[in-house]
Amino acid sequence: MQNKRIVTVSQLNNYLKSLLEADPNLTGLWLKGEISNFKHHNSGHMYFTLKDNSGSMRCVMFKGRNSRLAFRPENGMQVLANGYVSVYPQGGQYQFYVQDMEPHGYGSLYAAFEQLKSKLEAEGLFAAADKKAIPVLPRKIGIVTSISGAALRDIIHVIRRRFPRVELILSPAAVQGWEAPAAIARALDMLNRHTDVDAIIMGRGGGSLEELWSFNTEVVARAVYQSVIPVISAVGHETDFTISDFVADKRAPTPSAAAELAVPNYQELEAGLFTLSRRLHQAVEGKLRTEKQRLAYLSQRKVFQSPQTLFQDKHQTIDLLAKDLGRSMQKLLSERQIHFARLAADLDAYSPLKVLGRGYSICRKSDGTVITEAVQLLPGQKVEVLLTRGAVDCTIEKVKEELPWQKPKT
Repeated sequence: MQNKRIVTVSQLNNYLKSLLEADPNLTGLWLKGEISNFKHHNSGHMYFTLKDNSGSMRCVMFKGRNSRLAFRPENGMQVLANGYVSVYPQGGQYQFYVQDMEPHGYGSLYAAFEQLKSKLEAEGLFAAADKKAIPVLPRKIGIVTSISGAALRDIIHVIRRRFPRVELILSPAAVQGWEAPAAIARALDMLNRHTDVDAIIMGRGGGSLEELWSFNTEVVARAVYQSVIPVISAVGHETDFTISDFVADKRAPTPSAAAELAVPNYQELEAGLFTLSRRLHQAVEGKLRTEKQRLAYLSQRKVFQSPQTLFQDKHQTIDLLAKDLGRSMQKLLSERQIHFARLAADLDAYSPLKVLGRGYSICRKSDGTVITEAVQLLPGQKVEVLLTRGAVDCTIEKVKEELPWQKPKT
């Protein structure tokens, strides 16, 4: 034991820490890599990994340093990080302590994300006009997620709390790994075969860009777009955006938020219905009171107290009109009588009987033809002469065609 050199773990870690920090080659470095597993802790410190094609390095950037950054670090972003290498004694792990950082392009996953996003947007898969509305009162909700993930528990918990009467159908699918995109697409297709499903919640909990990548694939994006049932995308945390979020009919920041978007709060519904019912009851009561008052007012009017007065006025009006009509008819009749008398006098003046009464007579043949000229007769012809009273039959002895006072015909 006397020849053994014994040190504690902490002593060794601190010794290594001092060696690393004293090495000028490990201080003031600019480290280039792609950000992965980024986490901005509640304390304000940033924890992430910088990686390249064949290696990775754990990094930390404390609040006092990252508060001066002009950009927001994100997974998939290529950066240049300035700092030094040291050991975290409590964990015995060496890591890079970042003191400054600046963007340096983007990683391959982010480039693929942007390329697919541009392609699908150009095809119209993100068009607002194609977005389907989420039903206000769904009867059945479909869920596409991992059967063992926390997202499923969160969704069920929120829905059961907010609207316990809704029916849930789980179409399980892997949400991470190479087989996940096809599994998610199949799960969506299975739910679309249920015509009574009103909406679908699709998603998973948070993770790195790599862990969420299944929802950035073209096969999942097209399956979401082709769904005839409205789809709510709930992938990762509030700061995570995926291609599925842009294609879906609604994007939720978390699975719990998606459950809140999918169903209403039944307590709020009950309160709203109660308020509407009370307002309707008050409105009906108010209307009844108004109509009762109006009825009471109308019932006091004279016409309702003595309905016959209404008819008395009408009778008087009819009497006046009848009187006016009688006068008008009498006047018209008098005018017509005077006109008739005038016409009768004119007719009497032109009557043949009047002519006969003045000493004239009418001579006519046996066939009734009236003789107006002597040349119409021949000697020996019989005629009838009509007088004022009576008639005589005569025989023509001589015909005188003209008399001295008569003007000869030209």
